[in-house]
Formats: sequence, C-alpha cells, structure tokens
Amino acid sequence: MVGLGDLAALGSGVLIGLVLGLVGGGGSILALPLLVYAVGLRSPHMAIGTAAVGVTANALASLAGHAWARNVKWRCAGVFAAAGVVGAAIGAEAGKAFDGGRLLTLFGLVMIGVGLSMLRKRRRPEFPGVRLTRASARELLPRLVPAGLGVGLAAGFFGIGGGFLIVPALIAATAMPVEIAVGTSLVVVSALGLTTAASYALSGLVDCRIAALLVVGGMAGSAIGIAAGRGLSAHKGLLEKVFAAVVIVVGSYVAAKNAWG
Repeated sequence: MVGLGDLAALGSGVLIGLVLGLVGGGGSILALPLLVYAVGLRSPHMAIGTAAVGVTANALASLAGHAWARNVKWRCAGVFAAAGVVGAAIGAEAGKAFDGGRLLTLFGLVMIGVGLSMLRKRRRPEFPGVRLTRASARELLPRLVPAGLGVGLAAGFFGIGGGFLIVPALIAATAMPVEIAVGTSLVVVSALGLTTAASYALSGLVDCRIAALLVVGGMAGSAIGIAAGRGLSAHKGLLEKVFAAVVIVVGSYVAAKNAWG
C-alpha cells in the first residue's frame, strides 16, 4: 500500500531529477532535507546513503539526455571521475565519523563560496571544442587530476554527488562552456555518487525502498530539467547566473538551518 511517505519520496525524486537535469548537480543537497523532513528519515547518515543511491541513478538518467545532445566531453570526464573516485572513497569513510549536521553546515558555506565565485566574470575564453588529446594532455591533466581528487574528497566527505563543485571545477580546468560542463559533470556525479552509495550501503545506511522511489520520480524530473536546460543554453550568461543563485540560496539555507538547529 502506498503511503504519504512513499508519495513524498516520489515527489522528492521528481525535484531531485529536475535539478540534476537542469544544472548537473545539487540534487543531493535537496535530497537530504527532503528525506529527513518530508519523507521522515530521521538519521542524517541514512538520508545521506539513501540520497546517494537516488542521485546516482538520476544522474545517469540525465546523462543519457545530455550525451544525446553531445554535451559531454568523455575523456575529460573520465580523468576527472577516476581521480574523484579515489578521493570519494577516502572522503566517505572520513565523513561517516563526523556529525551529519556539522557536515551540512560546512558544505553550505562551501556552496556559498562556489556560487559567489561563479558570479565573477571569467577572464579566460571558452573553448567549445576542448578535447583531451596527447597534445593537450600536458596542459589539461595537471588541472583535471588535482581538481577531481579534491572534489572527490569533498563529495565523499559530505556524502553528496558534488555537481555544484564539479561544474565550476571543469570550467576552471578546461574553459569549456557551462552547458558542456553541466553534461560532463553528470559522468562524474554518477561515479562519485556510486562510490559514496557503496560505502554507506556497506555500513547498512541505505533505505532501498525510498531509494527506488527517488529513482522513479527522478526519471520524470530529469526529462523536464534537460528540456529546460536546452532552452536556457542559448543564454549562457543567464544559465550561469541562475546556477550561481541556486548555489548561494541553497548553501545559505543549509548552513543556517544546521548551524542554528
């Protein structure tokens, strides 16, 4: 029998998928408060583990649409994800030893900083055709590998997919346009989310029923988010400003909510 908690989980999945499809990340930040306050999971770490499963599946669903639109730089994503998985595995083990509320407070502050940095006008030009080749490897690898490792550590430590960190990191490392960075980030979000989910699942911190409902709802949300993202892709500056505003608003809420109880 379907209860209110199940409907709340399904609706949460729709919202998470919408965010992932539109901006390539941030779904897990929304998932945690939704799972705790709307669905009723009272354990922050159980919410983190369950959210990681749902966000990973929804990121994969969104990735399919972005890949079809050719908004993914696979080689850059592969290098970033490989380094990130190592960091996420380490970070997840460290994060489980910390209080969930404190982790969210710290991450909220990080989100505010990322959002503010994205509002600054970039001096580096954008290169829509950026590719990781033998010729460009000497320049790109020293940027992608440390960035991937650092973001992976943060993603695993805070128990999130890390899309809000991955997109600006990809832009900073390669100067790719934001819509390409969004699509590429979903490869990394999927890899880091899977690593985090596996770590929490091994500790028994995943509610499989709720996670499945998040995935189902996320499929619909992802389709809506990708369609909306395509409409905004014609206005690069607007997409970046919307992305930065969401980061700052959500980060401020998360930091304040947990710091003040």
